[in-house]
Amino acid sequence: MSSTEIRTDQPTILVTGATGAVGRHLVATLLERGASVRALTRKPADTNLPAGVEVVAGDLADAATLGAEVFDGVDRAFVFPARGIDVFMDAAVAAGVHRCTVLSSLAAALEFPRDHGSASQLHHSAVEAAVTTCTDAWTILRPGTFANNLLEWRWPITSGATLRVPYPTSAQAPVHEYDVAEAAAETLLSDNHIGEIIPITGPEALTRADQIATLSTGLGRDIPWEEITADEFRTEMAQFIPAPIMKMLLDYWSDTVSTPDRPRPATVVTGKPGRTLADWVTDHRSDFGA
Repeated sequence: MSSTEIRTDQPTILVTGATGAVGRHLVATLLERGASVRALTRKPADTNLPAGVEVVAGDLADAATLGAEVFDGVDRAFVFPARGIDVFMDAAVAAGVHRCTVLSSLAAALEFPRDHGSASQLHHSAVEAAVTTCTDAWTILRPGTFANNLLEWRWPITSGATLRVPYPTSAQAPVHEYDVAEAAAETLLSDNHIGEIIPITGPEALTRADQIATLSTGLGRDIPWEEITADEFRTEMAQFIPAPIMKMLLDYWSDTVSTPDRPRPATVVTGKPGRTLADWVTDHRSDFGA
């Protein structure tokens, strides 16, 4: 079976995290490709998902909410990396779910010293273990930094404030959430990626200064910015960013000054070129008031 073929005997696919950035596009992609989709959410009335998806109530970490209405007719699931996912996996496997695509993080690959013991690595390694100890039919997606992280600049950009940026020469390869979602869809609709761990980044590494320039061009507005030190960033953001996350970010930005992210787009799974940061800006213009 080729990576573009879809099985005609598709069961219902359960999508957790269906209201998130990846989950929403995954649901839409699966529906477009003819799959039957069930979305699990704690607040069904607030999902605003496409027509055609079955929405059921449930909490990944609460076994009492994970009954037959969640799993009937399901043999595969997209596993969002929520805390307490081991509870969900126990219920899913007991109900007959045997195929899982897991949303993890490139930090779990432990490719760099900065990853060892980082907040992202510890969390996502535990999520991966919760799945791989329950079933042999898994696929793990490990995206790097998401382009959506640039939404942290939404307020200063829309208000005209000056961005204060540490490590502006560090270079990352931000991945569009749509690429991750479409890779997830492919792994759920074909049998070609069982047992694979798939890193995913954007198609190009851009310095943080170039990322701002890409935003400026795509939004059609000047975005003033200035470089600040790591200590200044730490002081200014300490009340908003927990210390473990702060360390992880600063370590990542510091390391990618001398060693830029290595681009690894989802082409190997989707068969399509990865979306650029400029594509992401076009898709998110409204988020920045453009």
